[in-house]
Amino acid sequence: MLSERILSRLIHTMTKSHLALNPTDETMMPAAKPGQKYMLYMHVPFCERLCPYCSFNRYPFREDVARPYFENMRKEMMMLKDLGYDFESIYVGGGTPTVMIDELCETLDLARENFSIREVASETNPNHLTQPWLDKLKGRVQRLSVGVQSFDDDLLKQMDRYEKYGSGDVILERIAEAESYFDSLNVDMIFNFPSQTEDVLMADLEKIALSGCRQTTFSPLYVSSATTRKMAATLGKMDYDREYRYYQILDGVLAGGDDPLFRRTTLWTFTRGDEREKKRVEGPQIEEYQVNYDEYPAIGSGSITHLNGCLYVNNFSIKDYNAAIESGHMSIMGKTKMSKRDLMRYRFLLDLYKLRLDKRQFKRDFGCSVEAGLPMEMAFMRMNKAFEIDSSDELTLTPIGRYLTVVMYRQFLSGMNNLRDQARAALKGPERQLLFGDGSPA
Repeated sequence: MLSERILSRLIHTMTKSHLALNPTDETMMPAAKPGQKYMLYMHVPFCERLCPYCSFNRYPFREDVARPYFENMRKEMMMLKDLGYDFESIYVGGGTPTVMIDELCETLDLARENFSIREVASETNPNHLTQPWLDKLKGRVQRLSVGVQSFDDDLLKQMDRYEKYGSGDVILERIAEAESYFDSLNVDMIFNFPSQTEDVLMADLEKIALSGCRQTTFSPLYVSSATTRKMAATLGKMDYDREYRYYQILDGVLAGGDDPLFRRTTLWTFTRGDEREKKRVEGPQIEEYQVNYDEYPAIGSGSITHLNGCLYVNNFSIKDYNAAIESGHMSIMGKTKMSKRDLMRYRFLLDLYKLRLDKRQFKRDFGCSVEAGLPMEMAFMRMNKAFEIDSSDELTLTPIGRYLTVVMYRQFLSGMNNLRDQARAALKGPERQLLFGDGSPA
């Protein structure tokens, strides 16, 4: 699609200039705003396998490195309490947060003792959908998101996940066994792998329907500049020409028709739509940490905080992160200040990703209409017939509008990955050698 290529290039250019990492001498996060509700993001950067497409901060798991890291992350969390923060939600990402289940449980228990926690979401991998993980997570974690990516055995082998996490059939069995332990079990999938065919995608969708999971997330494959070559060597070269077709297939199978099995929660998150599931889960549910809260502090090595119109990036070196926390301050290595226009674009993107933009709320927050604040963005979307509803109150999306927003969000996340690449490039010594091999980014 011509519009997809234009949009991809435009967002790539914007994020490259607007998501630049600038040095800062700040050693603590800003204090909390009185009365504001916050979510806390925790980053656990340890994995038993390093996926070739992943740009998040992650290291091969070693217990002697991970255990003091968890202790320091707890110290950093208490620094936020001293700054006046209270949290109603926690999202634990990685890496693999459940890689040391006793340390994770101690961290979550400390959070519940000190903050007004209503819900916890955590990521995990399929090999942890067993005991003792399930019993320890039950009650501590309300939404568990398991990174499956695909049930196809050939794809799992290409990603170096088959041997460690099991075959597609084994993973499917584990999901069925684990589902009852949580308010919401999310199966995290990826579409548009280079070697993924329509038949493979359809088979994945069939297994999602059979799995019994309450929720599934089908995100498009997106990479950073630094991971593109590594991913191409293991999975093949990216092909964006078929992305629209694949998105049409998955969206239609999951949420299309008169009686869909799932309903759209965001553009690529789908939740079971039957009455049993609606009654079973009450109250707020974390879907994805970026979209539930406009601002949030983040702790852990390589985490990215969004507060007061700024992005704060924690040091990607675990050694330097630990040293900073043990010295009594945070490990902020860089900061990006977003302009008002950047913030308007960010809101525009996130609200459309959540399927609806409230025009009146946008004007209250920014002091101008979305048309006045983002004239080029609105003109582009209208020219491409992206809006189903375009009234004085709201914007909603047509099928083509949903895909164009998928493209924007995919490119925005790629831009965030490039920001991580800038931070990772500052690594030196053994940590750099561990991740880059010859000392140069791959």
